[in-house]
Amino acid sequence: MDFESFTLLAATDDLGVEPAARVDADGLELRMDFADEPLAQLDAYDGDLPILVTNRPTWEGGEAGDTAGRLDALETALEHDAVTAVDLELAALEGAGDHDAGRVADAARDRGASVVVSTHNFESTPDREAIVSRLERACAHGDVGKMASTAHSPDDVLAMLGATRELTAEGEQVATMCMGAAGRHSRAVAPVYGSRIGYAPVDPADATAPGQYDLATLRTLVGQLQSDA
Repeated sequence: MDFESFTLLAATDDLGVEPAARVDADGLELRMDFADEPLAQLDAYDGDLPILVTNRPTWEGGEAGDTAGRLDALETALEHDAVTAVDLELAALEGAGDHDAGRVADAARDRGASVVVSTHNFESTPDREAIVSRLERACAHGDVGKMASTAHSPDDVLAMLGATRELTAEGEQVATMCMGAAGRHSRAVAPVYGSRIGYAPVDPADATAPGQYDLATLRTLVGQLQSDA
């Protein structure tokens, strides 16, 4: 995955959804921290869609422990040919956890895989200047800087969209979205402003983050909005 244009990922903890995802998705995001035996799933995978692997620690909203084993699992996942991108937390790359997340980024680059560097705020959305600053730091560490924050008002979404447009105009690759009811529409609108990655479950009951549309709905919304832009 190079993310040079918008990429829609089916977010899942079960690679068995791949046949159902093919119609609408460009790839899969395997949430290893939610999955049962994720490495065994990768060993058995014979699908057509490429995979981005995520193994999110608890301090960034996931379920993985903050141990070196979390990063070891990501490195092992990158040995699979179908895995063409990895998600790493900005905080981890800046030293949180003290387990050298940079080695996973290096392993990804050695295999020609892309590195998505992510940051989350589950409480609120900062102002536009702070969003830009955080995304610039993420972009400096990876191929795509990703930020998801919780919106409480339309102004929060506007701040995220403005930052997205600003950085895209400067040539950066970013993926942005606002979580929660107030921010849900940003998942469909942000690609118009330059966001490169969308995440959605095949089945809405399997959402991995607050406010996600199901895959078919998000594909339709993004397609309609981009065709009008």
